[in-house]
Amino acid sequence: MKGKYMVGIISDTHGLLREEVINYLKKCDYIVHGGDINSEDVLKELKNIAPVYALRGNNDKGEWAEKLPKELYFNIGNIRFYMVHNKKEISPNLKSVDVIIFGHSHKYFCEKIEEILWLNPGSCGKRRFGLPINFIIMTIENNSYNIEKIDIMFD
Repeated sequence: MKGKYMVGIISDTHGLLREEVINYLKKCDYIVHGGDINSEDVLKELKNIAPVYALRGNNDKGEWAEKLPKELYFNIGNIRFYMVHNKKEISPNLKSVDVIIFGHSHKYFCEKIEEILWLNPGSCGKRRFGLPINFIIMTIENNSYNIEKIDIMFD
C-alpha cells in the first residue's frame, strides 16, 4: 500500500461534469462524490477516471441511484471518512472518524471541530444561487492530510 494519495472531493454536480474539474480529477487516486450526481453517466465517467466513493443526494432518482447508500464510511490510507449528503442527516451514532464530508448547500465549508475535519466541497456542477464553482483536492500522506480548495473562475 502506498503512503500518499490524492483525493478529488466533489459534490452537487447535478448532471454536469465540467472539463476543468475532470482535468483535476485525472490526477487523483480516488474521487469522492457527496451526492446530487443526477446522472448515471456522470458516475460512470468518474469511475473511468479513478475509484469512486459516492452516495445518493436528494436529487438522485431512479434505479441507478437506489443502489447508492445515503451515508458512507470509508478509509483512504490512514484517514477515516464519513459522508452524508445533507449535514442535517448525520447519524446520531456517528463512529470515530477523522473527516466528515457533506454537500447539499452548494457552499464551501472547511473547519476542524473537536478534532474532526468538516468538509463541504461546494458545487462543481451547474452554477446555482449565484455561488462559485468549487471543489477540493485532498492530499493524504500517512496520518496527515492537506486541503486545497479549487475555484473555477468564469469570465
